[in-house]
Amino acid sequence: MADNSNSEDVPSDSFETAKTDKEKLTDQVMQNPQVLAALQERLENVSHTPSSYIETLPKAVKRRIDALKQLQVKCAHIEAKFYEEVHDLERKYAALYQPLFDKRRDFVTGDVEPTDAESEWPSENEEEEKLAGDLKSKVVIADKEASADEPNPKGIPEFWFTIFRNVDMLSELVQEYDEPILKHLQDIKVKFSDPGQPMSFSLEFHFEPNDYFTNSVLTKTYKMKSEPDTTDPFSFEGPEIVDCEGCTIEWKKGKNVTVKTIKKKQKHKGRGTVRTVTKQVPNDSFFNFFSPIKVSGDGESLDEDSEFTLASDFEIGHFFRERIVPRAVLYFTGEAIEDDDNFEEGEEGEEEELEGEEEGEEDDDAENDPKRESGQPAECKQQ
Repeated sequence: MADNSNSEDVPSDSFETAKTDKEKLTDQVMQNPQVLAALQERLENVSHTPSSYIETLPKAVKRRIDALKQLQVKCAHIEAKFYEEVHDLERKYAALYQPLFDKRRDFVTGDVEPTDAESEWPSENEEEEKLAGDLKSKVVIADKEASADEPNPKGIPEFWFTIFRNVDMLSELVQEYDEPILKHLQDIKVKFSDPGQPMSFSLEFHFEPNDYFTNSVLTKTYKMKSEPDTTDPFSFEGPEIVDCEGCTIEWKKGKNVTVKTIKKKQKHKGRGTVRTVTKQVPNDSFFNFFSPIKVSGDGESLDEDSEFTLASDFEIGHFFRERIVPRAVLYFTGEAIEDDDNFEEGEEGEEEELEGEEEGEEDDDAENDPKRESGQPAECKQQ
Protein backbone atom coordinates (compact mmCIF):
# COMPACT_ATOMS: atom_id res chain seq x y z
CA MET A 1 0.00 0.00 0.00
CA ALA A 2 1.36 3.44 -0.92
CA ASP A 3 2.41 5.76 1.87
CA ASN A 4 0.48 9.10 1.61
CA SER A 5 1.91 10.62 4.73
CA ASN A 6 4.20 12.93 2.77
CA SER A 7 1.32 14.51 0.85
CA GLU A 8 -0.52 15.30 4.06
CA ASP A 9 2.49 16.84 5.76
CA VAL A 10 1.73 20.53 5.06
CA PRO A 11 3.64 23.06 7.13
CA SER A 12 1.42 24.47 9.86
CA ASP A 13 2.88 27.94 9.46
CA SER A 14 1.33 28.22 5.95
CA PHE A 15 -2.18 27.71 7.45
CA GLU A 16 -1.50 30.29 10.08
CA THR A 17 -0.28 32.76 7.45
CA ALA A 18 -3.44 32.25 5.32
CA LYS A 19 -5.66 32.64 8.38
CA THR A 20 -3.83 35.80 9.41
CA ASP A 21 -4.27 37.32 5.92
CA LYS A 22 -8.00 36.52 5.96
CA GLU A 23 -8.45 38.06 9.37
CA LYS A 24 -6.61 41.19 8.24
CA LEU A 25 -8.86 41.49 5.17
CA THR A 26 -11.96 41.04 7.35
CA ASP A 27 -10.72 43.68 9.78
CA GLN A 28 -10.12 46.11 6.93
CA VAL A 29 -13.61 45.54 5.49
CA MET A 30 -15.30 45.89 8.88
CA GLN A 31 -13.47 49.16 9.50
CA ASN A 32 -15.10 50.64 6.39
CA PRO A 33 -17.96 52.87 7.66
CA GLN A 34 -20.01 52.34 4.50
CA VAL A 35 -19.91 48.56 4.89
CA LEU A 36 -20.83 48.82 8.55
CA ALA A 37 -23.74 51.15 7.75
CA ALA A 38 -25.06 48.79 5.08
CA LEU A 39 -24.87 45.81 7.42
CA GLN A 40 -26.57 47.73 10.21
CA GLU A 41 -29.38 48.83 7.92
CA ARG A 42 -29.95 45.27 6.73
CA LEU A 43 -30.06 43.98 10.29
CA GLU A 44 -32.52 46.68 11.28
CA ASN A 45 -34.81 45.87 8.34
CA VAL A 46 -34.79 42.19 9.22
CA SER A 47 -35.26 42.59 12.95
CA HIS A 48 -37.94 45.31 12.79
CA THR A 49 -40.50 43.58 10.56
CA PRO A 50 -43.70 43.03 12.57
CA SER A 51 -43.89 39.28 11.94
CA SER A 52 -40.30 38.64 12.95
CA TYR A 53 -40.76 40.75 16.08
CA ILE A 54 -43.88 38.83 17.09
CA GLU A 55 -42.05 35.54 16.65
CA THR A 56 -39.47 36.62 19.22
CA LEU A 57 -42.05 37.29 21.93
CA PRO A 58 -42.63 34.86 24.80
CA LYS A 59 -45.61 32.49 24.55
CA ALA A 60 -47.40 34.28 27.37
CA VAL A 61 -47.28 37.57 25.41
CA LYS A 62 -48.44 35.85 22.20
CA ARG A 63 -51.38 34.44 24.14
CA ARG A 64 -52.40 37.96 25.21
CA ILE A 65 -52.09 39.17 21.60
CA ASP A 66 -54.50 36.42 20.53
CA ALA A 67 -56.92 37.69 23.17
CA LEU A 68 -56.65 41.20 21.66
CA LYS A 69 -57.49 39.76 18.24
CA GLN A 70 -60.64 38.21 19.69
CA LEU A 71 -61.62 41.65 20.99
CA GLN A 72 -60.93 43.11 17.55
CA VAL A 73 -63.29 40.61 15.93
CA LYS A 74 -66.01 41.59 18.41
CA CYS A 75 -65.38 45.24 17.51
CA ALA A 76 -65.86 44.37 13.83
CA HIS A 77 -69.25 42.79 14.59
CA ILE A 78 -70.32 45.88 16.54
CA GLU A 79 -69.20 48.04 13.61
CA ALA A 80 -71.31 45.88 11.28
CA LYS A 81 -74.33 46.50 13.51
CA PHE A 82 -73.59 50.23 13.38
CA TYR A 83 -73.73 50.19 9.57
CA GLU A 84 -77.00 48.28 9.64
CA GLU A 85 -78.49 51.08 11.71
CA VAL A 86 -76.99 53.64 9.34
CA HIS A 87 -78.84 51.84 6.52
CA ASP A 88 -82.06 52.17 8.53
CA LEU A 89 -81.38 55.91 8.93
CA GLU A 90 -80.76 56.24 5.20
CA ARG A 91 -84.13 54.61 4.55
CA LYS A 92 -85.80 56.98 7.01
CA TYR A 93 -84.30 60.12 5.49
CA ALA A 94 -84.84 58.90 1.94
CA ALA A 95 -88.56 59.14 2.70
CA LEU A 96 -88.03 62.78 3.76
CA TYR A 97 -86.05 63.60 0.62
CA GLN A 98 -88.53 61.97 -1.75
CA PRO A 99 -91.16 64.77 -1.82
CA LEU A 100 -88.40 67.18 -2.88
CA PHE A 101 -87.18 64.76 -5.54
CA ASP A 102 -90.75 64.33 -6.77
CA LYS A 103 -91.04 68.08 -7.15
CA ARG A 104 -87.71 68.09 -8.98
CA ARG A 105 -89.14 65.53 -11.42
CA ASP A 106 -92.24 67.69 -11.95
CA PHE A 107 -90.10 70.75 -12.75
CA VAL A 108 -87.85 68.75 -15.08
CA THR A 109 -90.71 67.17 -17.03
CA GLY A 110 -92.69 70.42 -17.11
CA ASP A 111 -95.71 68.94 -15.37
CA VAL A 112 -95.45 71.77 -12.82
CA GLU A 113 -94.12 75.28 -13.31
CA PRO A 114 -92.16 76.67 -10.31
CA THR A 115 -93.53 79.80 -8.67
CA ASP A 116 -91.54 83.03 -8.60
CA ALA A 117 -90.59 82.32 -5.00
CA GLU A 118 -89.47 78.79 -5.84
CA SER A 119 -87.36 79.98 -8.77
CA GLU A 120 -85.70 82.86 -6.94
CA TRP A 121 -81.93 82.43 -6.78
CA PRO A 122 -79.10 84.97 -6.31
CA SER A 123 -77.76 86.15 -9.65
CA GLU A 124 -74.10 85.52 -10.40
CA ASN A 125 -74.00 88.61 -12.61
CA GLU A 126 -72.57 91.31 -10.32
CA GLU A 127 -72.86 93.97 -13.02
CA GLU A 128 -76.61 93.49 -13.14
CA GLU A 129 -76.83 93.82 -9.36
CA LYS A 130 -74.96 97.15 -9.55
CA LEU A 131 -77.36 98.65 -12.05
CA ALA A 132 -79.38 101.30 -10.30
CA GLY A 133 -82.90 102.65 -10.60
CA ASP A 134 -83.98 103.52 -14.09
CA LEU A 135 -81.15 101.69 -15.81
CA LYS A 136 -82.07 98.45 -14.07
CA SER A 137 -85.74 98.96 -14.94
CA LYS A 138 -84.82 99.41 -18.59
CA VAL A 139 -82.80 96.18 -18.50
CA VAL A 140 -85.70 94.28 -16.93
CA ILE A 141 -88.10 95.58 -19.59
CA ALA A 142 -85.64 94.66 -22.33
CA ASP A 143 -85.24 91.19 -20.82
CA LYS A 144 -89.00 90.68 -20.77
CA GLU A 145 -89.28 91.73 -24.42
CA ALA A 146 -86.42 89.40 -25.35
CA SER A 147 -87.86 86.50 -23.37
CA ALA A 148 -91.19 86.95 -25.15
CA ASP A 149 -89.44 86.18 -28.43
CA GLU A 150 -87.46 83.23 -27.02
CA PRO A 151 -88.77 79.69 -27.29
CA ASN A 152 -90.20 78.27 -24.08
CA PRO A 153 -89.68 74.50 -24.09
CA LYS A 154 -91.48 72.32 -21.62
CA GLY A 155 -89.59 71.66 -18.38
CA ILE A 156 -85.82 71.24 -18.65
CA PRO A 157 -85.08 69.39 -21.89
CA GLU A 158 -82.58 66.51 -21.80
CA PHE A 159 -81.91 67.03 -18.09
CA TRP A 160 -80.72 63.52 -17.24
CA PHE A 161 -79.09 62.98 -20.62
CA THR A 162 -76.99 66.10 -20.03
CA ILE A 163 -75.87 64.66 -16.69
CA PHE A 164 -74.78 61.48 -18.47
CA ARG A 165 -72.76 63.59 -20.90
CA ASN A 166 -71.18 65.69 -18.15
CA VAL A 167 -70.02 62.81 -15.93
CA ASP A 168 -67.04 60.93 -17.39
CA MET A 169 -67.90 57.70 -15.58
CA LEU A 170 -71.27 57.63 -17.36
CA SER A 171 -70.37 59.18 -20.71
CA GLU A 172 -67.82 56.40 -21.26
CA LEU A 173 -70.70 53.90 -21.25
CA VAL A 174 -72.96 55.81 -23.62
CA GLN A 175 -72.76 55.04 -27.33
CA GLU A 176 -74.07 57.33 -30.03
CA TYR A 177 -77.10 55.10 -30.62
CA ASP A 178 -77.90 55.22 -26.86
CA GLU A 179 -78.30 58.99 -26.87
CA PRO A 180 -81.78 59.31 -28.43
CA ILE A 181 -83.06 56.73 -25.92
CA LEU A 182 -81.57 58.51 -22.90
CA LYS A 183 -83.24 61.74 -23.98
CA HIS A 184 -86.51 60.07 -22.90
CA LEU A 185 -85.20 59.50 -19.33
CA GLN A 186 -87.35 61.54 -16.94
CA ASP A 187 -86.19 60.53 -13.47
CA ILE A 188 -83.85 58.28 -11.47
CA LYS A 189 -84.86 57.11 -8.01
CA VAL A 190 -83.08 55.22 -5.23
CA LYS A 191 -85.11 52.73 -3.21
CA PHE A 192 -83.79 51.06 -0.04
CA SER A 193 -84.70 47.57 1.12
CA ASP A 194 -87.60 47.27 3.57
CA PRO A 195 -86.97 46.87 7.32
CA GLY A 196 -86.08 43.30 8.22
CA GLN A 197 -85.04 42.47 4.65
CA PRO A 198 -81.43 41.81 3.57
CA MET A 199 -79.52 45.06 2.97
CA SER A 200 -79.86 46.30 -0.61
CA PHE A 201 -80.82 49.29 -2.71
CA SER A 202 -82.42 49.66 -6.13
CA LEU A 203 -82.02 52.23 -8.88
CA GLU A 204 -85.17 53.03 -10.87
CA PHE A 205 -84.82 54.68 -14.28
CA HIS A 206 -88.15 56.19 -15.33
CA PHE A 207 -88.74 56.73 -19.06
CA GLU A 208 -91.49 58.47 -20.96
CA PRO A 209 -93.17 56.48 -23.75
CA ASN A 210 -90.69 56.00 -26.59
CA ASP A 211 -90.04 54.10 -29.80
CA TYR A 212 -87.41 51.77 -28.31
CA PHE A 213 -88.96 49.68 -25.51
CA THR A 214 -92.26 49.29 -23.73
CA ASN A 215 -90.93 49.43 -20.15
CA SER A 216 -91.76 52.60 -18.26
CA VAL A 217 -89.21 51.75 -15.53
CA LEU A 218 -85.87 49.93 -15.75
CA THR A 219 -84.46 48.69 -12.44
CA LYS A 220 -81.09 47.61 -11.10
CA THR A 221 -80.82 46.13 -7.59
CA TYR A 222 -77.58 45.96 -5.62
CA LYS A 223 -77.33 43.43 -2.81
CA MET A 224 -75.10 44.37 0.10
CA LYS A 225 -73.42 42.64 3.00
CA SER A 226 -72.51 44.20 6.32
CA GLU A 227 -70.81 41.50 8.29
CA PRO A 228 -67.19 40.49 8.78
CA ASP A 229 -65.89 37.61 6.67
CA THR A 230 -65.42 34.56 8.87
CA THR A 231 -62.14 33.71 7.13
CA ASP A 232 -60.78 37.28 7.26
CA PRO A 233 -62.71 39.36 9.82
CA PHE A 234 -60.05 42.08 10.03
CA SER A 235 -60.68 43.10 6.41
CA PHE A 236 -64.14 44.46 7.29
CA GLU A 237 -64.45 48.16 6.46
CA GLY A 238 -68.21 48.56 6.21
CA PRO A 239 -71.00 47.39 3.88
CA GLU A 240 -69.96 46.11 0.48
CA ILE A 241 -71.93 45.32 -2.65
CA VAL A 242 -71.77 41.57 -3.24
CA ASP A 243 -74.17 41.05 -6.15
CA CYS A 244 -76.58 42.86 -8.46
CA GLU A 245 -79.64 42.06 -10.54
CA GLY A 246 -80.92 43.85 -13.61
CA CYS A 247 -84.19 43.58 -15.46
CA THR A 248 -85.52 42.44 -18.82
CA ILE A 249 -85.87 45.24 -21.34
CA GLU A 250 -88.87 44.72 -23.61
CA TRP A 251 -87.33 46.04 -26.83
CA LYS A 252 -89.54 46.92 -29.74
CA LYS A 253 -88.81 45.13 -32.99
CA GLY A 254 -85.49 46.17 -34.50
CA LYS A 255 -84.71 48.64 -31.69
CA ASN A 256 -82.49 46.56 -29.40
CA VAL A 257 -79.19 48.47 -29.22
CA THR A 258 -77.49 45.86 -27.01
CA VAL A 259 -77.10 43.48 -29.96
CA LYS A 260 -76.05 43.91 -33.55
CA THR A 261 -76.74 41.74 -36.58
CA ILE A 262 -73.78 40.58 -38.63
CA LYS A 263 -73.76 38.72 -41.94
CA LYS A 264 -71.32 35.90 -42.54
CA LYS A 265 -70.73 33.93 -45.75
CA GLN A 266 -70.42 30.16 -45.50
CA LYS A 267 -69.12 27.88 -48.26
CA HIS A 268 -70.38 24.30 -48.54
CA LYS A 269 -67.42 21.91 -48.54
CA GLY A 270 -68.98 19.38 -50.91
CA ARG A 271 -71.03 21.41 -53.37
CA GLY A 272 -68.99 24.61 -53.18
CA THR A 273 -72.11 26.74 -52.89
CA VAL A 274 -72.04 29.90 -50.78
CA ARG A 275 -74.79 31.06 -48.47
CA THR A 276 -75.13 34.16 -46.26
CA VAL A 277 -75.94 33.60 -42.59
CA THR A 278 -77.07 36.35 -40.24
CA LYS A 279 -76.51 36.19 -36.49
CA GLN A 280 -76.86 38.52 -33.53
CA VAL A 281 -73.83 39.32 -31.36
CA PRO A 282 -73.49 41.52 -28.24
CA ASN A 283 -73.08 45.23 -28.84
CA ASP A 284 -71.58 47.91 -26.57
CA SER A 285 -74.34 49.97 -24.97
CA PHE A 286 -75.21 51.71 -21.73
CA PHE A 287 -78.27 49.48 -21.56
CA ASN A 288 -76.06 46.46 -20.89
CA PHE A 289 -76.02 48.03 -17.42
CA PHE A 290 -79.34 46.21 -16.86
CA SER A 291 -77.85 42.80 -17.73
CA PRO A 292 -74.98 42.50 -15.25
CA ILE A 293 -72.60 39.61 -14.76
CA LYS A 294 -74.09 37.18 -12.26
CA VAL A 295 -71.99 36.36 -9.22
CA SER A 296 -71.83 32.61 -8.78
CA GLY A 297 -73.34 31.38 -5.51
CA ASP A 298 -71.25 28.20 -5.41
CA GLY A 299 -68.02 30.04 -4.71
CA GLU A 300 -66.75 29.69 -8.29
CA SER A 301 -64.29 32.49 -9.01
CA LEU A 302 -64.66 34.86 -11.96
CA ASP A 303 -61.95 35.56 -14.48
CA GLU A 304 -60.00 38.81 -14.21
CA ASP A 305 -62.00 40.67 -16.89
CA SER A 306 -65.32 39.68 -15.32
CA GLU A 307 -64.14 40.76 -11.88
CA PHE A 308 -63.09 44.15 -13.28
CA THR A 309 -66.43 44.57 -15.06
CA LEU A 310 -68.35 43.67 -11.92
CA ALA A 311 -66.25 46.02 -9.75
CA SER A 312 -66.89 48.87 -12.23
CA ASP A 313 -70.61 48.08 -12.16
CA PHE A 314 -70.64 48.27 -8.35
CA GLU A 315 -68.79 51.58 -8.47
CA ILE A 316 -71.28 53.07 -10.94
CA GLY A 317 -74.26 51.92 -8.86
CA HIS A 318 -72.74 53.43 -5.74
CA PHE A 319 -72.05 56.70 -7.61
CA PHE A 320 -75.67 56.95 -8.77
CA ARG A 321 -76.88 56.40 -5.21
CA GLU A 322 -74.43 58.66 -3.35
CA ARG A 323 -73.81 61.47 -5.85
CA ILE A 324 -75.92 61.63 -8.99
CA VAL A 325 -79.43 61.23 -7.59
CA PRO A 326 -79.03 63.45 -4.48
CA ARG A 327 -77.22 66.27 -6.37
CA ALA A 328 -78.60 65.96 -9.89
CA VAL A 329 -78.98 69.69 -10.61
CA LEU A 330 -75.33 70.33 -9.72
CA TYR A 331 -74.16 67.62 -12.13
CA PHE A 332 -76.47 69.13 -14.78
CA THR A 333 -74.88 72.58 -14.35
CA GLY A 334 -71.39 71.14 -13.90
CA GLU A 335 -70.86 72.67 -10.44
CA ALA A 336 -70.57 69.28 -8.72
CA ILE A 337 -68.04 68.14 -11.33
CA GLU A 338 -65.89 71.23 -10.66
CA ASP A 339 -66.05 70.49 -6.92
CA ASP A 340 -64.98 66.87 -7.52
CA ASP A 341 -62.09 68.03 -9.75
CA ASN A 342 -60.94 70.58 -7.19
CA PHE A 343 -61.01 67.96 -4.45
CA GLU A 344 -58.90 65.56 -6.53
CA GLU A 345 -56.44 68.33 -7.44
CA GLY A 346 -56.15 69.25 -3.76
CA GLU A 347 -55.28 65.67 -2.82
CA GLU A 348 -52.65 65.49 -5.58
CA GLY A 349 -51.21 68.83 -4.48
CA GLU A 350 -50.85 67.60 -0.90
CA GLU A 351 -49.05 64.47 -2.09
CA GLU A 352 -46.66 66.50 -4.24
CA GLU A 353 -46.01 68.88 -1.35
CA LEU A 354 -45.22 65.99 0.99
CA GLU A 355 -42.90 64.44 -1.57
CA GLY A 356 -41.12 67.78 -1.92
CA GLU A 357 -40.69 68.00 1.84
CA GLU A 358 -39.22 64.51 1.96
CA GLU A 359 -36.76 65.35 -0.81
CA GLY A 360 -35.80 68.51 1.05
CA GLU A 361 -35.17 66.53 4.25
CA GLU A 362 -32.89 64.13 2.35
CA ASP A 363 -30.93 67.05 0.95
CA ASP A 364 -30.53 68.51 4.43
CA ASP A 365 -29.30 65.16 5.69
CA ALA A 366 -26.72 65.05 2.94
CA GLU A 367 -25.42 68.47 3.89
CA ASN A 368 -25.29 67.70 7.62
CA ASP A 369 -23.77 64.21 7.42
CA PRO A 370 -20.05 64.59 8.32
CA LYS A 371 -19.32 61.02 7.18
CA ARG A 372 -20.40 61.73 3.61
CA GLU A 373 -17.86 63.30 1.30
CA SER A 374 -18.92 66.24 -0.81
CA GLY A 375 -18.74 64.27 -4.06
CA GLN A 376 -20.36 61.09 -2.70
CA PRO A 377 -23.99 60.44 -3.67
CA ALA A 378 -26.60 59.88 -0.95
CA GLU A 379 -27.51 56.27 -0.25
CA CYS A 380 -31.11 55.21 -0.94
CA LYS A 381 -32.86 53.82 2.08
CA GLN A 382 -35.06 50.77 1.67
CA GLN A 383 -38.65 51.30 2.60
